[in-house]
Amino acid sequence: MRVDKWLSAVNVVKRRTVATDMLKSGVVLVNGMQAKASKNIIVGDIVTIEYLKGAKSYEVLRIPATKTIPKSQKDEYVKEVESV
Repeated sequence: MRVDKWLSAVNVVKRRTVATDMLKSGVVLVNGMQAKASKNIIVGDIVTIEYLKGAKSYEVLRIPATKTIPKSQKDEYVKEVESV
């Protein structure tokens, strides 16, 4: 799954266009490397978003099969990890 689709599907960002803009701005890293929107992610990848107030990192636990998941199931798909 593309990283921009994953960010919106697991409710890390509200809309895919926001995710795409963040990727174009260079604030999203996958496994420590700057990512493009078309970057495919797999289970175990670490996605880091560098916000103005600090970075947040997320571990990919599962890839959703649908366009979006219920917010109550977010913990099954993504785990927030401490930034290094």
